[in-house]
Amino acid sequence: MKPVAFVALLALAATSPPVAAAQKTVVLSVPGMNCAACPITVTKALQKVPGVAAVKATLSPPEAVVIFEDSAASVEQLMEATRNAGYPSSLKSGN
Repeated sequence: MKPVAFVALLALAATSPPVAAAQKTVVLSVPGMNCAACPITVTKALQKVPGVAAVKATLSPPEAVVIFEDSAASVEQLMEATRNAGYPSSLKSGN
């Protein structure tokens, strides 16, 4: 890249507004949770996903509410985390 073009690119980057990550909330249905330890395991698995800000997993109903930065994590990554912990999940209707 020519020096002039590089300087112009830097100037453009400096004046462009930063792209803000959007915080999203999703509800995952986790039907395999059936004991008091299950929500704890699911919560810990989801908290390990980069970008996750908060998790609330409950036994009744068997679901996990997850708040995350959509630029750092995806719903697929969240579902993969629960599946890897032994609790397959799906996106609950209405999300």
